[in-house]
Formats: sequence, C-alpha cells, structure tokens
Amino acid sequence: MAYSYEPHHFEDFEEGQEFISVGRTVTESDFVMHSALSGDWTELHTNKEYAKEQEFGERIAHGPMTFVQATGFVYRTGIVERTAFAFLGMNYMDLPNPVHIGDTLQLEIVVDNTKEVGRDDAGLVVLDTEMENQDGTVVFEGDMKFLIKKRE
Repeated sequence: MAYSYEPHHFEDFEEGQEFISVGRTVTESDFVMHSALSGDWTELHTNKEYAKEQEFGERIAHGPMTFVQATGFVYRTGIVERTAFAFLGMNYMDLPNPVHIGDTLQLEIVVDNTKEVGRDDAGLVVLDTEMENQDGTVVFEGDMKFLIKKRE
C-alpha cells in the first residue's frame, strides 16, 4: 500500500531503495487543464468525435501531461518535499502506451544512483520510474535527476 514517506536528504537515498506513490484517476478536467496551460488543443486529446475515428478510438492524454503526472507522483510521495533544489532533467523517457480518461495511475520509484556534485549543500539523486495504469500496463518510464539538499 502506498503512503507518504518522510522527506529524504541526499544522505538518506540508497541505490536500489524503492518507493511507490499513491494512485490517482485521470479525469476529463485533467485533459482540459493541460490543454489550457500548454496551449495544445490537438484534436486527438480534445475532440471526442475526431478521436473516435483514430487509432485508439477515444481521446488519449498528451505525452507531456503523462510526464507531468509522473513528476507529480514523485512529489506526492513526500521524499523530495522541501529537500529538492531542482529537477535537472532526464537521461531517457518512454511513453509506451496511452493514458485514457478514467485510467488510474501509480508510480514505482527506484533509486538508480546518487552522486556528489562538488557542492557542500546538495548532491545528485537519479530516480528510475515506471508508471502503470489499473491493468498493470506501463504508460511511462524514465529516470529523473534531482539536486537534493544535504543534511546541515
């Protein structure tokens, strides 16, 4: 069962350590809010009638929306709450399957590595992530690089 973890400082992360997020069901409002924020009103994501005639037979989430949900799940675990200086990017990201309205998503997180970066106050933590829907279908995979505070 997923739960909120305590905030982790750089020293608290260990290679192979695992975390799991809470779950969340994707809504039509999520699609609309993402379109409004990004300005991406592509019909595959916003036009129900158009999407019926396309490959998936219904609207699917924007790829960037799927990524944003994955990063949100990392924060919802609580592990980087008030300890993350910055999200530094990714070495890889895959979106192997679409996200649909009504899908319930959850993120699994594994600490890939930690690295000193020449700062007294922070270090690099790389989290390998995989997000699945309610059927166990992988909809997102990628590593996320964070600059994490060290203990004082």
